[in-house]
Amino acid sequence: MSLRKQIASTLIFVLMCIGIARVETPIFAFGFGVTPQVSLEPAFISAEELKAKLAKNQPVTVIDVRGASSVLESDSKIKGAVYVKLRRLKYRLGFPPLKDVPRNSEVVTYCACPNDESSVRAAQMLRETGFKNVRVLKGGWVVWRKIKGQVEPMARG
Repeated sequence: MSLRKQIASTLIFVLMCIGIARVETPIFAFGFGVTPQVSLEPAFISAEELKAKLAKNQPVTVIDVRGASSVLESDSKIKGAVYVKLRRLKYRLGFPPLKDVPRNSEVVTYCACPNDESSVRAAQMLRETGFKNVRVLKGGWVVWRKIKGQVEPMARG
């Protein structure tokens, strides 16, 4: 095989590898369809700020992703919140009421985890599915109860 054919074959192989692997580092961003990554790090909202928004009836969708044991212990939720099991969140986005939430509206997730793990994961899932304005309630259910935030009974059925 001639040197020219070896170089051409190697170049084609390298270009195919780049296309298949879709390496997304700046060194390879020469018009190969590489798009910048959106940060999935969650933003937080304080319990006091959320409480004020709810008191003023500002539009915000609150999603409760507490574990089943936490829900059973309290028998209540943040007023107006939609309860969803974290593992079913992506599925439930295809059904009302979550299906009807505009992707650019404000959404707040909360849980009862010590470090907000479930609500952070929920916020990441929501961002991955196109929601633009998602925040995590800092301190979650525990802090909400401490500040005597608005609550309502869980729907049973």
